[in-house]
Amino acid sequence: MKREFTGSYDIKDAGGESIKAFIPAPLPPSPPLELTDHRQRLLERATLALGRLDSVTLLLPDPGIFLYAYVRREAVLSSQIEGTQSSLAQLLLFEMEQAPGVPFDDVQEVSNYVAALNHGLKRLQGGFPLSNRLIKEMHAILLSGGRGSEQSPGEFRRSQNWIGGTRPGNAHFVPPPPRQVEDCMGRLERFIHDEGNPYPTLIKTALAHAQFETIHPFLDGNGRIGRLLIAFILHHDKLLSQPLLYLSLYFKQHRSEYYRLLDQIRSDGDWEAWLDFFLEGVDEIASNAVETAKRLLALFQQDEQQIQTLGRRASTTLRIFRVLCGRPLATLNQICDHSDLSFPAASKAMQALEELGIVSEITGQKRNRVFAYEKYLNILKEGTETP
Repeated sequence: MKREFTGSYDIKDAGGESIKAFIPAPLPPSPPLELTDHRQRLLERATLALGRLDSVTLLLPDPGIFLYAYVRREAVLSSQIEGTQSSLAQLLLFEMEQAPGVPFDDVQEVSNYVAALNHGLKRLQGGFPLSNRLIKEMHAILLSGGRGSEQSPGEFRRSQNWIGGTRPGNAHFVPPPPRQVEDCMGRLERFIHDEGNPYPTLIKTALAHAQFETIHPFLDGNGRIGRLLIAFILHHDKLLSQPLLYLSLYFKQHRSEYYRLLDQIRSDGDWEAWLDFFLEGVDEIASNAVETAKRLLALFQQDEQQIQTLGRRASTTLRIFRVLCGRPLATLNQICDHSDLSFPAASKAMQALEELGIVSEITGQKRNRVFAYEKYLNILKEGTETP
């Protein structure tokens, strides 16, 4: 559906060029969204998929296991969209301070993303509201080191940015001028918390994400924070008990369509086409996450059965194995810290896991060895491999 009024332009001349900065109309869209039967079915499917995702983690021995791993997978994917080249294994090694040769700036960015997400989650769970203040706090952590650290971390921009092109005058899109950013973000915050909003949370989330990307309130990191906003609204509004829905893989796989539909909102006010795309993505990614959790559960059960064949060594080996279910890359010292086993006992049990083909040592060193639960990592990294 096309709308006549999608926003307004702030037009000024600079260096002989005309710069048209777009100021989006406040949410919700006017006239209201057309919720056709087809769109209602998409909404139902996406909502059911979220419900399955929220319940499937309860099947795992520790739901925190899935959150730990899935958050890091998302960090890699979301950062890849911005051009960062870091693998999941590199991130895990970096967090262990065991990553010689890893591109520092790239993996630092991904690690910052994990830290920003964890900070936001902790704040929400402590009763802090989902707000512009929290968004700024997360942004400050996201850009706390590595590339982008000079781009006003934690502050809405005070200069004009643009998307595409070499300057605002030849840009593909120019977001609101800096003096309008606070007002635009204030209106977005009020929309997120408006109890009179006529739309369910999933639709509200789709609208809020697109509006955030249009406002582009920061000099850097807008894409990553905007994608986090999706998971945080769903968690804040209790559609998910943990922020487990991350659409970065879907946006990465359909990148050109994603940007085209955002442009179409700004030019034509066609929120419906964007909403269809978003709901299809939620259904697909939530369903895939459910399958991933089930595959991990099946893998853990299969490998536990193998370990049970070890007889007297099974008990100690299972303690180590369960540490690896939470941390698929680990040193023996880390295993000892998390299992309360002595170094010799942990070393013998790890050797048993190697003999069973469950783990492998990846450094080739005699000291500071790192062990990988390869089958677990292989499931997690699907879709994160860079071309």
